[in-house]
Amino acid sequence: MPIYLYKNPETGVSKEIIQKMNAEHVYEEDGVKWERVFLSPNASIDTKLNASDKVGFIEKTGKMKGTVGDMLDYSAELSEERASKSGNGEDPVKKKLFGDYKKKTGKKHMSDKKTSFENSSVKIDLD
Repeated sequence: MPIYLYKNPETGVSKEIIQKMNAEHVYEEDGVKWERVFLSPNASIDTKLNASDKVGFIEKTGKMKGTVGDMLDYSAELSEERASKSGNGEDPVKKKLFGDYKKKTGKKHMSDKKTSFENSSVKIDLD
């Protein structure tokens, strides 16, 4: 049951009273009708997400307004953050994904392939 705040108009003393939501919200003590005090709710929005938290990512992107591209951009930002924190410049989540894919299919993931080819006589950009 919710807690409601009431203030004595004579003394200024406040008191928290537990009442049902559908009950009449009045409080009297010693014949004095106390005034109900309305407060703004304590709410906060998650502004920083742990880059390694899968559940947090799913919850946050489920609430996002935007396109699939926006979600992919956000995912790339988190990947860069994980890579910078890992110490070796590699995203451990991405590395595990590519390793699991190679074990399962026997091939490299298309995002893990080289973007250029170079030998002694030629250099080709594959992008």
